[in-house]
Amino acid sequence: MNLFYGKITQNHVEIDSAEQHHIQKVLRMREGSKISVTDGNGHLAHGILHFEGKKVLLQVTKTETKKPPLSPALHVALAPTKNIDRTEFFVEKATEMGVSEITFLLTENSERKHLNIERIEKKVISACKQSQRVYFPKINPMISLSEFLENSLPKNTYVAHCHSKLERTDLKEIVPQNEICFLIGPEGDFSLKEIEMLKEKQIKAVSFGFQRLRTETAGIFIAAWNYSKMI
Repeated sequence: MNLFYGKITQNHVEIDSAEQHHIQKVLRMREGSKISVTDGNGHLAHGILHFEGKKVLLQVTKTETKKPPLSPALHVALAPTKNIDRTEFFVEKATEMGVSEITFLLTENSERKHLNIERIEKKVISACKQSQRVYFPKINPMISLSEFLENSLPKNTYVAHCHSKLERTDLKEIVPQNEICFLIGPEGDFSLKEIEMLKEKQIKAVSFGFQRLRTETAGIFIAAWNYSKMI
């Protein structure tokens, strides 16, 4: 399936402008080619490519709505890395493995304090197309850890940190819920002050194993753990 992104309203499909450019100038697809378009909300339109000048249109032959995303639904709240490539790599791989929501955290030890969310969303669309995913994950803008805890804290939230002297539960003992969230700190980890703040919110700490993982590796690891349990 040649999958692209766009807006779907009943039988009308508007292919995203960036996708139109990609179809014409990069892929050089021919009129009459069969493609499919998703809106990222589970809707799919299948049809035939048609060109009108610079516009790329879809002559719809069939529409369908896919079942909602598989469970458990994973929300990863992660402090982005100084090297943006590593953060984008996490986003790409976590999206391919079905993560449902990503929040970017600003913490005491964060080296990256700003993020281009529009660029991140483009990476998400690309990864969804690659993995044939028609429900796109929700991408939230950067928020401070304290704000996240006060205003956005999901149920069944855990924190992964590297302070081995503090109490942590092995990930193997965590039972997947319908919705689950993991907080992952920056390079340099969460500060002790932040960990105390998390404990006050009764957020349990987990260990991802005996080796220390980089931020983006931890994010991919928990996405893979969740993916293995999807039904």
